[in-house]
Amino acid sequence: MRRREIAMPLNLAQLNAIAKQVYQKFPELKGVTPVVQGQSIPGAKSPGADDRYVVTFKGTGKGAEPHNIIRVVRVTADSRGRVIKISTAR
Repeated sequence: MRRREIAMPLNLAQLNAIAKQVYQKFPELKGVTPVVQGQSIPGAKSPGADDRYVVTFKGTGKGAEPHNIIRVVRVTADSRGRVIKISTAR
């Protein structure tokens, strides 16, 4: 029986590097703790080799009173912690 390789989740250094990029682009999210979810690519040749992660930052920005803007930033990163894509929504 063959063992399936399981990709290691992002480590703290990789998360900090991703967060630094997000905080530079979206300073209103500075200090927000991200949520990390695994995402495997369908049709990948070897299990675990091409795993990706979605790192989600959610926080409130300053809008015109009395409204606050909720900003969600989603970062897609590979198993090495490199950013593939950043998307945002308000």
